Amino acid sequence: MASFFIHRPVFAWVLAIATMLLGAYSLSSLPISQYPDIAPTTVRITASYTGASAATVENSVTTVIEDGMTGLDGLTYMTSSSSEGTASISLTFDDSIDPDMAQVQVQNKLQLVESQLPDVVTNLGISVTRSTTSILLVGALVSEDDSYSSLELGDILSSTIQDAVQRTDGVGSVNIFGTEYAMRIWLDPERLYQYQLTPNDVTSAVSEQNTNVTVGSLGDQPVTKGQQYTVSLSAQSQLESVEDFENILLKTKPDGSAIYLADVAAVELAEEDYSSVSRFNGHPAAGFSVNLSSGANAVDTAEAVRAVVDGLSSALPAGVTVEYPYDTSPFVEESIEQVYQTLIEAIILVFLVMFCFCKAGGRHSFRRLPCLWFCWGRLACCRPLVCRSTPSPCLRWFWPSGCLSMTQLLWSRMSSG
Repeated sequence: MASFFIHRPVFAWVLAIATMLLGAYSLSSLPISQYPDIAPTTVRITASYTGASAATVENSVTTVIEDGMTGLDGLTYMTSSSSEGTASISLTFDDSIDPDMAQVQVQNKLQLVESQLPDVVTNLGISVTRSTTSILLVGALVSEDDSYSSLELGDILSSTIQDAVQRTDGVGSVNIFGTEYAMRIWLDPERLYQYQLTPNDVTSAVSEQNTNVTVGSLGDQPVTKGQQYTVSLSAQSQLESVEDFENILLKTKPDGSAIYLADVAAVELAEEDYSSVSRFNGHPAAGFSVNLSSGANAVDTAEAVRAVVDGLSSALPAGVTVEYPYDTSPFVEESIEQVYQTLIEAIILVFLVMFCFCKAGGRHSFRRLPCLWFCWGRLACCRPLVCRSTPSPCLRWFWPSGCLSMTQLLWSRMSSG
């Protein structure tokens, strides 16, 4: 095979140029990520059930969703976990199913069982994502002058940045490391017993009286003769302040007296979740993590996320900055630079080999072997060590297989010359 190309240099050049062009085209279309995409397609379902125990979440949410995920094409296995207030289900598919089609199937099956889930779960929303498990980057809102608390920063993050980042091309999912404001109702068991009420009574009253209602309009069709105006009516039915919640009516006694929420509970505007506190270099902070969508470009996605956040920085209060304590895209960019450098070195070394040994020839070229051996050793350092017949006995223990093969070819060429 070697003699075939040696005696036909033009064909060898054409084949080499065609291979290089094909490689350059393939290189431009390769996906860019920190790790190769070798994991099977995984679709994750996440549901929240605020205030429910792990057992309640498993029986009311997790089991219902699991029973509905039947008949999915390409489904290999399914795992689930239930914790306090949260249910998480992962469905893994084989390579025969398209990732987008797998997510569509899961969403269709989920819609069929939503009516069997508690109203609280459906009102909070159920997320279906198809993203990698590794984190692309972590960002944080930091109050440099400590003028904002972690709670206030978490509320700013949820209302300003989260949705915009989630819509960015290439982003699979966004997780928030913080909390936002919520209306907390602390029930007094003794007062509930005194007024013969239960927590379900309070929950029902809050749901019924804290809702949007349609009032209608005055002068709507059919209209009387001579009518000139139609007025739309609106009602302030969504509660906003602590006083509005305290005035929720729970019960009316036979004597006509009323029991309000303030009589059996303490109401305050506070944190939605007390389980985590975020700080950055000693300053209050609220963070978020971005998971890459399957098959997306890691470098382009990281740049797009940064551009979106930078565009929203003008809406942030004074003294609040955006920091990135963790980002994998610089590592990916450096790895790509190393690949380009290795390709350039390989091209230069190939030309050197062709010039020195395919044109000059002769035993006097043996002087150039040490430098050439060193260069080829750098390229083939990742190959396993083998023991073959070489010009020098020491090489059989220290030289990679690719380098040994090249050395044998060059040695045989010089010996025959």
